[in-house]
Amino acid sequence: MSPNEQAVAKVFALYERFGDADYIGEPVSQIEHMSQAAQCAMAEGFDDEVVLAAFFHDIGHICAEGAENMGGFGVVSHERLGANYLRSVGFSERMARLVEYHVQAKRYLTLKEPGYYERLSEASRRTLEYQGGVMSAAEAEAFEQDPLCTVSLRMRQWDEMAKEMNVPLLDLDILKRKALGLLPKVA
Repeated sequence: MSPNEQAVAKVFALYERFGDADYIGEPVSQIEHMSQAAQCAMAEGFDDEVVLAAFFHDIGHICAEGAENMGGFGVVSHERLGANYLRSVGFSERMARLVEYHVQAKRYLTLKEPGYYERLSEASRRTLEYQGGVMSAAEAEAFEQDPLCTVSLRMRQWDEMAKEMNVPLLDLDILKRKALGLLPKVA
């Protein structure tokens, strides 16, 4: 097995080990949530990096054993833990930043989009308090300048939509092949 195949196997083993766990206060499991988010990205024709960022956006909840908990609603700073984990495996900075930004996007939308907070699930509302709360106007202005802002906001929408019960899982082999294609070639 090549180093890249080992890296992909290691990452997906987390889902095989923890994927059936409840998705923190939502009616779906971790793997159902991740699969649905990736399916949304694929359905909209996004590139493989974005599809995998959508799939991996909450990997910080399952890659950091012993991390601080958000009052029963997952891991504190899961977006940073997940992004750093993906960087350590060899995935791109773009993918890692998209994973990291899904929480910033929630904070941004809570400030900018009327009614967004009310549409959040109870679990998402509770975790917002741990994630810095609603963005300030200055933070929002800085976020808008980031080239990944627009796709991060779309990814946040997929995150909110990816909580439907009884949706068939995406074939993980498809995602594993995409992941292998994105890791840098090693000699």
